[in-house]
Amino acid sequence: MPLVFVMALSGTQPASAASGLGNINVASTVISACLVVGSVIAFGAYSSSQVDQSGNITVICTFGTSYNVGLDAGSGIGATTAVRKLTGLGGGHLDYALYRNSGRTNLWGSSIGTDTLAATATGLLQSHTVYGRIAAGQAPAPDIYTDTVTITLTY
Repeated sequence: MPLVFVMALSGTQPASAASGLGNINVASTVISACLVVGSVIAFGAYSSSQVDQSGNITVICTFGTSYNVGLDAGSGIGATTAVRKLTGLGGGHLDYALYRNSGRTNLWGSSIGTDTLAATATGLLQSHTVYGRIAAGQAPAPDIYTDTVTITLTY
């Protein structure tokens, strides 16, 4: 007698995968960060006539960051933010001033709210002009005169 296999199909469904729901919490904090770079202000030759020149301070900060750019008195002995001093290799001095405006009426100093430059960052490079002047009528000895002014960026 031949063997007969009988298969019965049942109404059972194939097993399905189980699932569940969950969450991943995602967060970030954006901090205010800034960088600042100053250029050279090259007055050139001085011969007792007024000399005006300018330079730039470039700032990049996180978008929306409020900041102030201040300039100290420089490294010349006895210098102030009103009368900065270029110092010669031989020790002599040549007075000059730095301003926030092209009319050279607003001195650039380091007191926030008084003589600094206030701005709000765009997230892109921002260039701020520094206007310099060596007043006429000085009689320094022939020499090479230099100064270093420190930029303070407060944000």
